[in-house]
Amino acid sequence: MKKALIVILLIFSCSSETVEDPINIVDPTDPVITVEYGLQEFEIEFQGITRSFNIFVPDSYDPFDPVPLLFCMHGWGSSNEVIMAYTGFNDIASEENFIVVYPQGSYFNGTTHWNVGGWTLGSSVDDVAFIDFLIDTISENYLINSERIYSTGMSNGGYMSFLLACQLSEKIAAIASVTGSMTPETFDVCQPQRAISILQIHGTNDVLVPYNGGNGTMAINDVIDYWRGHNSCDSSPVVIDIPDIFALDFSTVQEITYSCDNAVTNTNTMVKHYRVDGGGHDWVGAWGNRDINASELIWEFFSLYDLNGLID
Repeated sequence: MKKALIVILLIFSCSSETVEDPINIVDPTDPVITVEYGLQEFEIEFQGITRSFNIFVPDSYDPFDPVPLLFCMHGWGSSNEVIMAYTGFNDIASEENFIVVYPQGSYFNGTTHWNVGGWTLGSSVDDVAFIDFLIDTISENYLINSERIYSTGMSNGGYMSFLLACQLSEKIAAIASVTGSMTPETFDVCQPQRAISILQIHGTNDVLVPYNGGNGTMAINDVIDYWRGHNSCDSSPVVIDIPDIFALDFSTVQEITYSCDNAVTNTNTMVKHYRVDGGGHDWVGAWGNRDINASELIWEFFSLYDLNGLID
């Protein structure tokens, strides 16, 4: 199998993008992905809409050894190539041996989005079904550990990860949101089928997704309280002040951890929150606060949990 080579445009804002290599076409009635190492791009007609996604397969992947699968979803108006560039998950995947999928959101009123309610009300796209389809399709072509499928995302991608936790908890082992939250539409009807570990990273000065809620988004403390209650967590968290090693970012971080032991289901999960005091709408470690690195912390968190809770 040859290594797929693709030119990645390293940018941090939306622009027109040129694909250097041909895009693979996936037939939704007969989903077959060519198993290659490195980065591949795919395009598919799904529920009447042209959708695309990128897959990164590390050189360490062994087709006889099941590996975890990570979904990484971009923010409102952004793209899968942009979030791939600034998160650095491909490097982490190469070190830790997991596959990363970067789905592309569809267009809504001319802007890429994930349909999560709130400001996306009016969208008819079923993004949960799209991610569910990708899980099945990728699992047919790669040996995926079905108990270790995760989702993370920036902003709108974080909202989408919470929606998956609510509606696809039978397949998603844990989620992490960076600068995202839950819309009232997600929050009010959230019915996860099991306890699921949650990681939230958010700046208190975020003006796009306000920490205290409003404008169609739930307050971060309300989101944390919901999952703490759902997972039967301790009422009092363990709070650690992260060393302020980079004073010039004008922000500090508190690690707030709720341990969760559900006696009914005999599962151990966790709800963890990195509160970035003074932080904005940032993927910390890439820009904004430099005391922590979101991507490294996310994979460290995911490494602890599978569908059954804490990995023994």
